[in-house]
Amino acid sequence: MGYSVEGRLLEACSCGGPCPCWVGDDPDGGKCDGMLCYHYDKGEIDGVNVSGLTMAIVALIPGNILKGNWKVAALVDSKARPEQKQAMLAMHTGKLGGPLADLASLIGEVVGVYDLPIDFNFAEGKGTIRIGDVVSAEMQPYTDSQGRPTKLVDSIFSTIPGSPAFLGKAMSYQVNLPKHDMKWEFNGRNAVLGMFRFEA
Repeated sequence: MGYSVEGRLLEACSCGGPCPCWVGDDPDGGKCDGMLCYHYDKGEIDGVNVSGLTMAIVALIPGNILKGNWKVAALVDSKARPEQKQAMLAMHTGKLGGPLADLASLIGEVVGVYDLPIDFNFAEGKGTIRIGDVVSAEMQPYTDSQGRPTKLVDSIFSTIPGSPAFLGKAMSYQVNLPKHDMKWEFNGRNAVLGMFRFEA
């Protein structure tokens, strides 16, 4: 039992940037309509190889992110075999402990699990996501005067604990899951990009 995975994260939400949730402030407008997408470049979960697969979470966050009670839909890479899907869901729902269990403790309800084709692209600092006809986003990081990505470290909240995050902007971000009251479209709002390594 356990996991060792590394890969890349793309995240977008309804807040203006930089993200207030990561520093413990309330989300803009009092709630957050968010999406987290984890791509595993390599690794194993509970002995199952998940290299090359992707999993995303669409979340309705009703208030301060640290108070939890998130309502989420899990979007699993349709390329995943049954045992891979089961392993990824077990890790992200906290059943295997470790850093992702802390994140999973904020989830109040999982409203659905969907198998969908996921197109994840994160190269040269820019990211794009397309998940079936449910999610699409295009984002890029803020940079300093030398063009280096702006990093956030040692924040009170993180979706990639132990790794720095690159603060960014989503030029476009759409979710279309009306069955669960998850339908929105934003332009020029917050994004977070980063690399992760999780072990438990």
